[in-house]
Amino acid sequence: MNEWLEGIFLNIGDRATTIGQTMLMLAATICLGIYLGRFKVKGISLGITWVLFIGIILSHFGHQLLIANGISDRMFVDPKIFGFIKEFGLILFVYAIGLQVGPNFFSSLRQGGLSLNMMALSVIVLACIVTAVISVVTGTPLDVMTGIMTGAVTNTPSLGAAQQTLNDAGKESAFLSSAYAVAYPLAVIGIIFVPMIVRGICRINVKSEEDAAKNKAKIKPDGIAVRVTNDKWDKLTVGEFLKLFDKPATITRIKNDKGLILPATKDTVINTGNTLRVVVLPEYKDELIKTLGQQCEVKEKEWDIDHGKLEAHRIVVTNKEIQGKTLGSLHLETLYNITIARVIRAGVELVPNDHLQLQLGDRVKVVGSEEHINKAASILGNSLKKLDVPNLIPIFLGIFLGVVLGLIPIKFPAIPQPVKLGLAGGPLIVAILLSRFGPMYKVVTFVTSSANMMLREIGIAMFLAAVGLTCGDTFVETIVNGGYMWVLYGFLITVIPIFIVSLVSRLVFKFPYYTIAGMIAGSHTDPPALAFLNGATETDQPATAYATVYPLSMFLRIFAAQILILISL
Repeated sequence: MNEWLEGIFLNIGDRATTIGQTMLMLAATICLGIYLGRFKVKGISLGITWVLFIGIILSHFGHQLLIANGISDRMFVDPKIFGFIKEFGLILFVYAIGLQVGPNFFSSLRQGGLSLNMMALSVIVLACIVTAVISVVTGTPLDVMTGIMTGAVTNTPSLGAAQQTLNDAGKESAFLSSAYAVAYPLAVIGIIFVPMIVRGICRINVKSEEDAAKNKAKIKPDGIAVRVTNDKWDKLTVGEFLKLFDKPATITRIKNDKGLILPATKDTVINTGNTLRVVVLPEYKDELIKTLGQQCEVKEKEWDIDHGKLEAHRIVVTNKEIQGKTLGSLHLETLYNITIARVIRAGVELVPNDHLQLQLGDRVKVVGSEEHINKAASILGNSLKKLDVPNLIPIFLGIFLGVVLGLIPIKFPAIPQPVKLGLAGGPLIVAILLSRFGPMYKVVTFVTSSANMMLREIGIAMFLAAVGLTCGDTFVETIVNGGYMWVLYGFLITVIPIFIVSLVSRLVFKFPYYTIAGMIAGSHTDPPALAFLNGATETDQPATAYATVYPLSMFLRIFAAQILILISL
């Protein structure tokens, strides 16, 4: 019995026993880590990062047990098996992230998102500068400092990218994972509390900003009623008016002179005196009212009921043949006498127009008779069961292309070895591109939110468990032999960039406090910090800023870690 237990837990025996021990340790590490991640102290939790620390603990004591049994020439776990688990987990994680953020990646770089992304870029560049300065001043090797930086910025994929870059160069660093682990815990705290310090220095009235944000959200119209008094639009069709107005807006219903409510299609004629129900973006509301005539009050129930003939439904796009087609090319409003009022994608409401391309999973809000709505639904699909069927080919095709892209060497001046996007950067970029442009070429990239989260969480759990279980044998020794100073180095790498950029964001760009805090959390791709901020405010400012800077920050964090490793060679 004792020999059997030793064979399982101490990596002794045949290959079957080794694989069994691998799965036992992997499952135990992930289970314990995720369980501990549920506990919070003052609203702060390390979340799934507990998997890394549980792996380190099990690996450390397992290594000591091996030594006690007279086995000093073997690691606690098989490094080759766990090497594969680590890389595969990382690929799953970053690919799922790319699918999630891809549709909004390029739009986040425009307008107000550009300023936020520039601030996030500044955080990343300053972190690299602080890392290099500490390396020069203290004499700490730059590869070790890179490991500290990946922990100090709480970015696990950048750790994977750094390790992959070292492996590609034929070198290894036993301290990279340990450096990441010792710097991570204090970084989570710093990301949350440094913006609070800036709030005190700048005397920011958070409650006043929250109230202003709530009031702004309240006046955001779901739809407005406008009476046509401008004779210029008399006898024109809805389609002709919208073309001349040339702003994101749609007319969903018309109340004629007899009080009859009708769905508004592109061919519906507008007459002076008609009352229109219009969906328009807030910034164009006043202009639209001035153009048509005057705003009036019409209760929502009056729009929804017309002798039981007019209904509003949401149709889910599940027909793969519709993927990538524009609303204009389908002619749904003309063919079926319905009005398309909204297109809801990933929780975001879009104002419909002829050039809007539909994607699987889109929810199209239509107004019309039940018969006509059913006909439109038969074209769009409206079968939720079809969305539950996983599309595995695009996922593994994307991973294949991502790995190929990650292995392509890219040469830069003054860098001795070519840069590779690696197993973290390649799949991330391919996932972003596929999720954004795939629908145009009939590539189905739709993954339900729950499936994406499952893929992402399994990937990061496998990666963290593999990292922890393969570095625990040197972790304690590292801390005792001077690694405790790494905690201080990591704290400086975390705090200095955040403090500088937070001040600039407030004093120069006048960003609201929770926008700054969300941007800082996003620039570190740190979910625990975002969870804390979401619990501290009723506004969506932290989540919006986080999502705006997250995609570019993730890519740049991975790239920065690789550059520092290449410079250290």
